[in-house]
Amino acid sequence: MEMLKRYRFWLLALGVTLVLPLTMRSGTLATEVLVYAMAVMACNLLLGYTGLLSFGQGIFFGLGSYGLGIALTRLALPLPLALVLAIVLGAAAAAALVGWFAIRQRGTYFVMLTLAFAQMFYFLAYTTPDLTGGDNGLLDIPRPPVSLFGTELGSLAGPWQFYGFVAVLFLLVFFLVLRVTESVFGRTLLAIRNNEERAQAVGYNVRYFKLMAFVLSGAITGLAGALHAMLMGIAPLTNIDYHTSEMILIMTVIGGTGNAFASVLGAAFYVLLSDWLSTLWPRWLMLLGFLLIAVSLFIPRGLWGLGEMLWRKMGRGPAKPIGQEEQA
Repeated sequence: MEMLKRYRFWLLALGVTLVLPLTMRSGTLATEVLVYAMAVMACNLLLGYTGLLSFGQGIFFGLGSYGLGIALTRLALPLPLALVLAIVLGAAAAAALVGWFAIRQRGTYFVMLTLAFAQMFYFLAYTTPDLTGGDNGLLDIPRPPVSLFGTELGSLAGPWQFYGFVAVLFLLVFFLVLRVTESVFGRTLLAIRNNEERAQAVGYNVRYFKLMAFVLSGAITGLAGALHAMLMGIAPLTNIDYHTSEMILIMTVIGGTGNAFASVLGAAFYVLLSDWLSTLWPRWLMLLGFLLIAVSLFIPRGLWGLGEMLWRKMGRGPAKPIGQEEQA
């Protein structure tokens, strides 16, 4: 029983990866849910655990897309090396650079700095068409088979085959995020979020912890961007636009902050609802806007908070909500 309680969130994530193929016809849409769930988990590390509202997530998502696209189409690297290049050079290094400057400010100034960096990277991508494809993006990004030491382990050509590959990476990332948030490092991030001055007073190097959170968040977001490029076969300029940062932030707020599985709920809700609304009305973004207003007004703790409240009202939950240690 103790084992189930400890790994309950990971088992929920595993359940999502098993349910999506059974309930959805489109493998591409199911894969998109998991890709954005990874990006939202990365954003939650900053917003939910460190208290940093960053508009720079689109930078790392876009650089992950470009890094993988360049590695596969121009350098002809094997898929594992291409993913490592997208994560380390395309995203983690950029996150270290952006974070090094941004964490020196707080509040509105921090937000404005990340937004300024987002705009700067967007225009760099737009004005270097020889490298990024400019307004057209990087085209014809392949899905090479998964191979190890020259031995092919499996093809990713089909939509559900690629879904299986992304699902494995998603579960690994989810497990990593859980371990990080439950570790001393994660608890220190919560302490910084709740009272930065007190954390600094007891001897924690606040800037170091913020920077490490930035780098880890950037690496995970870069992986999500790389997988998105493989999914779509293109690394579009919109991936590095600040609107991508807004979208990831919206998913984070909808799901709820301070909980890894809430990120999965937020991503699934946004992606699936957007797909459904787009079939109803060309101006579906207006309907989505009204819904987001309702969530902000009536469900301030997101879908996960709503679920906890309903569970307690049914008399099946503890007086202290599950995951409350992350919110305290």
